[in-house]
Amino acid sequence: MSSASLLNLRSTRGLSSRLRLNASVPSIQLRTKATAPFRLPDPRNEPNPLYKKGSEERIKLEEALVKLRSQLPVQSNIYYNGQAQASAQSWDQPLPAEHATVFTNYPLATKEQTQAAIESALKAKKDWEETPFVDRAAIFLKAAELVTGKYRYELIAATMLGQGKNIWQGEIDAAAELADFFRLNCNFAAEILERQPPRGADGVWSRLEYRPLEGFVYSISPFNFTALGGNLISGPALMGNVVLWKPSPSNVYASALVYKILLEAGLPPNVIQFVTGDPDTITDVALSHRDFAGLNFVGSSDVFRSLYGRIGEGIAKKTYREFPRVVAETSGKNFHLIHPTADIQNAVNHTIRGAFEYQGQKCSATSRLYLPESRAEEFLTGLKAGVKEITIGNPDKNLEAFMGPVIHRRSFDKIKSIIDASNKDSTLKLIAGGTYDDSVGFYVHPTVYQVDRPDHKLFNEEIFGPVLAVYVYPDAEWSSTLKKVDEAGGGFALTGAVFAQDRRAIREAEDTLRYSAGNFYINCKTTAAVIGQQSFGGARASGTNDKAGSSDVLRRFTSPRLIKEEFFPQDGFMYPSNH
Repeated sequence: MSSASLLNLRSTRGLSSRLRLNASVPSIQLRTKATAPFRLPDPRNEPNPLYKKGSEERIKLEEALVKLRSQLPVQSNIYYNGQAQASAQSWDQPLPAEHATVFTNYPLATKEQTQAAIESALKAKKDWEETPFVDRAAIFLKAAELVTGKYRYELIAATMLGQGKNIWQGEIDAAAELADFFRLNCNFAAEILERQPPRGADGVWSRLEYRPLEGFVYSISPFNFTALGGNLISGPALMGNVVLWKPSPSNVYASALVYKILLEAGLPPNVIQFVTGDPDTITDVALSHRDFAGLNFVGSSDVFRSLYGRIGEGIAKKTYREFPRVVAETSGKNFHLIHPTADIQNAVNHTIRGAFEYQGQKCSATSRLYLPESRAEEFLTGLKAGVKEITIGNPDKNLEAFMGPVIHRRSFDKIKSIIDASNKDSTLKLIAGGTYDDSVGFYVHPTVYQVDRPDHKLFNEEIFGPVLAVYVYPDAEWSSTLKKVDEAGGGFALTGAVFAQDRRAIREAEDTLRYSAGNFYINCKTTAAVIGQQSFGGARASGTNDKAGSSDVLRRFTSPRLIKEEFFPQDGFMYPSNH
C-alpha cells in the first residue's frame, strides 16, 4: 500500500435499505464514517512563478500591494465561538518599512475571552474527531487551492508589508510553503493512519486506532513565516485535534487571512480558535487549563524554555489530565564551514543568501563562518563585492530590493546595540556594513565582522539579523576546527553546512559534527529547507527536533489505541506446562 492510500478506517453506521421505520417512510442510509478505499493526490511541491517585470503574476501582485496600501490600517480580529469578537483594548503594528504608518490594529484578548475560546474548541471536539479523515483532508486540500489561486497575491502582499519581505521571500513563504504544508500534511497524516501491526496470528486481528489528544493543542506561531502558522495548526487539526492558535503580534493580519481561507475551505468555525493579544495573558490561561494537551511552538529558545518549565510545573502539580505533548523549533546559530578544496564562488553566493536573505531573520540563517587561511582573501574579496551589490528598500515601493527592514523596534534596537558594541571592539575587523538607519523604517545594512578567535561572543549569541561573523583558521587545523565548530554556537544545533570538494573532508565533517546540526548541508546554504524534501528541526537548544515537513511531527499529536480481537473461544485456562 502506498503512503497516500488508506483502507476502511472506520465501519459504516447506518440503516439497512431493507429496514423500514414504517410503511410510509423511505429508507435512508447514514454514512458518518468513511469506508470506501481512497487515495490522496500524490505529494508535490507548489511551483514558484518568477515575478519578472511585466509578467502576469508581477502585475497581479503589484495590484494587490496597491489595494492593500489603500486600506491601511487594516483591521484584525479575534475569532472564537464561530465569529469575530470585540475587545476593549487593542495594539497597533507599524509597518516595518515605515514605522510612522500603522499596518494593522488588532484586539487584545482578555483572560475571559481566552477561556471562552478554549471552551468553544472543546465543545467542537467530539464532532471534529468523528469527522471522517477524508473530509478533514478535503478541507485542507481545498485551502491549498485557495492559497495558490484566489488568495495568492493578497497573502503575499500582506506578508510583504506586514513582515517586510521582498517578492521572492513572500512567494516562497505565504504561497508555496503554506500550500505545501496544507497538501503534504494530508499525505503525512495518511502515512501515519495506515501504520498497522505488521504481524498477527491465526484467528487474531490487531489494529491501531489513531485518536486525537483528549484536550486541546496550543499553537504559537512566529512572525517570520506566514506558512508556519498554517503548519502549526493544520497538522494537529488533521489528526482530529482542536486548536487554540496565538499568532505572533507581528504577524496577525497575514495569519488572519490564513484563518479566513480555512473557514472558506469548510473548516468548522470552532475547530481552530484564533486569539490575538498579549502573549502572557493568553498563555497563562492555556497552560493553566486541565484540558491543555499539547504545545506546538516556533519561536525563541528562551521563550520555549519558559513555556517548557511552566508545563513541567503543571505536570508536577497534576494540573493536566494527561502528559502534554511538547513540540518546538527554536533558535539557531548556524554555521558555514569552508574547506580549502571548496568552490569559493559557490560558497560566497550561498553565504550571502544564507546570511542576508530576509535580513537574517530566519532561524536557519547563516551567522558564523569558518574560513581556511589559504582561501580567505579570495573568499572575503568575493563576499565584499557581493554585499556591495545588495539592494535595500521598502518591499512594496522598491520591488527589486534584495533586503528590507527588520521586523520591529525591539529587534532593531537589539541589532543596533550589537553592531555598536562590535564597532568598538578592537578584536574585530569590520569587513562590510556596520551601519543602520531607522529614520523611516527599521533598516540594518548587511554586516560582516572578522573575529580573532572562534569563541568570540558573535559566535555564540543569536542575533536574528543581518550580521555575519567570520573566523579564519590555519589550513593545518581543519580537524581541530571541526571541534571548535561543535563547541561554539551558543548551545544551538539547528543548521550547518560544509563546503568542500574533497570527499574525505566532507566525511570527516559529517561525522565529527553529527550532533552540531539537525539539518546538515553539503555545498549548500543553511536556509531554504523544502517541505517533504528536507524535513526541518534541530536539537540541543534549538528545539525538540520533531522534523516539520514530515509525518514525525504529526505523530506527536495523536494517541494510538491498540485493539486486539480474537475469533475463537478460549478452551480452558490451564497452561500446557500444567499437565
